Amino acid sequence: MAMEIAQLFVGSSMRLSVGNSRNGVSRGRLSSISAVHHSPRRMFIQLAGLGSVLTLVNLPGLAAPVPEMKEPEVVRTLKLPSGVRIQEIIEGEGREAHEGDLVELNYVCRRANGYFVHSTVDQFSGESAPVKLFLDGNDVIEGLKEVLVGMKAGGKRRALIPPSVGYINETLKPIPEEFGPRRSLLSHANEPLVFEVQLLKVL
Repeated sequence: MAMEIAQLFVGSSMRLSVGNSRNGVSRGRLSSISAVHHSPRRMFIQLAGLGSVLTLVNLPGLAAPVPEMKEPEVVRTLKLPSGVRIQEIIEGEGREAHEGDLVELNYVCRRANGYFVHSTVDQFSGESAPVKLFLDGNDVIEGLKEVLVGMKAGGKRRALIPPSVGYINETLKPIPEEFGPRRSLLSHANEPLVFEVQLLKVL
């Protein structure tokens, strides 16, 4: 199709040249003939380029592959009757923790505004000192127990724990042994705390 269009344009320009020339050359009209002669060539080049683009569009094998768009993962928040809000970050694949079990875990505790309070993982070296907790009302704060019950070993959860199920007394765990971190934690006992918990083992 493109070649037929080209021949049509070239043929018409040639006829125009011959019809207007006298003894083969017409100096007075050379510029106008040249303009007529070059215009179809320009159009032919443009059409030929368009044809190659259309060919690529119509042949999916030659077209560039379109990357697959993945839907963003939505982290759902579960709100418990106690007011605890839980986000499941990693589900885990090990044993599931039940009330009364002894578990081993790492955690990071922050205030609701994001300020750091305490952690079992050193922020600079990355070394951890996991804690062991009995999942009962006498050993651990009620809100954290609700977070841990039902978790599987290897899992990770983030939770907002209101003060009513938090450090209602100073004997509840987890609590740092050192004076400074203990004081820092207990000084924020009357506000919601954010715990990011990684369950290592159900013992």
